Amino acid sequence: MMRTYRDFALNFPCWTDWHLGAVLRHHAERTPDRVFLDVIDEPGSWTYSAILGAAERVAQNFLGHGAHPGDRVVIMAGNSSELIRSWFGSALAGLVEVPLNTAYEHEFLAHQLRVSTPRWAVIDDMYAVRFGGGGVAAACPDVEHFWVIDTGHLDEALSVLTALGRSASPWPELDRAVADPRPFPAVRAQDLASIFFTSGTTGPSKGVAMPHAQMYFFAQQDVNLTRLTTDDTYLSLTPLFHGNAQFLAAYPALVAGARFVTRRKFSASRWIDHVRDYDVTVTNFIGVMMDFVWKQPPRPDDGDNHLRCVYAAPTAFSIVEQFQERYGIEAFVEAFGLTETSMPFMTPYGVPRPAGAVGLKVADWFDVRLVHPETDMEVAVGELGELVVRPRHPWTAGMGYYNMPEKTTQAWRNLWFHTGDAMRRDEDGWYYFVDRFKDALRRRGENISSYEVEQAILGHDEVLECAVIGVPAAVDAGEDEVMACVVLAEGADATAKDLWAWCDRTLPKFAVPRFIRFCAELPKSPSQKIQKARLRDKGVTADTLARDS
Repeated sequence: MMRTYRDFALNFPCWTDWHLGAVLRHHAERTPDRVFLDVIDEPGSWTYSAILGAAERVAQNFLGHGAHPGDRVVIMAGNSSELIRSWFGSALAGLVEVPLNTAYEHEFLAHQLRVSTPRWAVIDDMYAVRFGGGGVAAACPDVEHFWVIDTGHLDEALSVLTALGRSASPWPELDRAVADPRPFPAVRAQDLASIFFTSGTTGPSKGVAMPHAQMYFFAQQDVNLTRLTTDDTYLSLTPLFHGNAQFLAAYPALVAGARFVTRRKFSASRWIDHVRDYDVTVTNFIGVMMDFVWKQPPRPDDGDNHLRCVYAAPTAFSIVEQFQERYGIEAFVEAFGLTETSMPFMTPYGVPRPAGAVGLKVADWFDVRLVHPETDMEVAVGELGELVVRPRHPWTAGMGYYNMPEKTTQAWRNLWFHTGDAMRRDEDGWYYFVDRFKDALRRRGENISSYEVEQAILGHDEVLECAVIGVPAAVDAGEDEVMACVVLAEGADATAKDLWAWCDRTLPKFAVPRFIRFCAELPKSPSQKIQKARLRDKGVTADTLARDS
């Protein structure tokens, strides 16, 4: 009989309570003095009562400025208590949080602003200048006010925004007491909570419209996955503009009534110190983080900690047993999902699993199939197929791509969400991620749109054609390295060094190709579509040029 995931329970059984305000107020009323938040390198802690009070002040100031439920508020900031208070406050005010990758600028940033049409913005001071470019400034004409978080460049940031004709003020004005508080709007579980952008594959990145209930449900899945309780402390050192930190670490801690610890940046050398100093019991890794920690010089006291569970995506199976022994960890867990779908596969806590398996089907909450990508007909057990998913309960999946109805319809073909991921299932019910049918890449924990990287490179005057592919990284669980196959225009003499310099100016650092190969032509199908599979088959050839990572 095929196994499925059965270790599922709900901390909040009534689905109408599946929104952040209900969860936060529940714990603030019952355990007001319990610590919810510690931000490493920031003084003090935030109890449940204090974080609720701060969120309510932020919400009141949003409303006092004229914000209405459903307004989008862009948050572009590094991990901080200000970011979390802005997120929580936007939820209480009925606003739609739009977290943006802090590495984005130029057209990457402009596209996401055009799609989300924000009315408000919370940003770190260092990012103010990015809103001054013609394309970016024109992409967000309706932003009425910027609240700027001080990281050491506040005066300069306010001057930049003021010169652009923007209304802006220091972030503490969003946190001040309000003399005449307004009634909070009624926020429902089915209301839109967030727009999280996922990497594009055949076009620009898409913003997943996530209802409050899905944000809660995603977090609840992580609570079950890691067996999170009020006695736990969850450490996440990944950016809060990504789901792996926000709704797979911070929000799960909130649902469980636990403590959440974060920091602005991940440090492999200081990781075990953070674990020990904050009595961390649960943490997460993405991409090569696990490998980077493993390669730190061993210490005799590595096992002297309270860490019991690590959620690693992906798990580096070649070192997992040694990692557990070195740090005294009880369990490694993993799940597989997408921002659009939540997590249809999860690994039972403490249960051995085959190498490479990402989990068992969460049968009570999802229907899943592996199908032929062209016919949508289900493939046999053991065969490679595209994962398609649909929820069995309302509001536990995304509501579509915000302001992209055609992309939404395309993805939900035949009433199933098509993930573009190639997977297989064994006879026992374990599912294995094999490859991507789509062309998205993942490098060091960052999702990358090959299309957007290609468009940036094609912006160079001497580039005629470009195809971006992923090639295996050299480290375990390192996912992809980015490779660009380039055809130069006739008579052009651009070098790889020239293209790397161009990419440095037009792409986020994590999206800059590690490898460049100049080609006389790119392989194409009869319909003139570039055959990336043939490029991937060749991989890194002798004439490929490499840049130090």
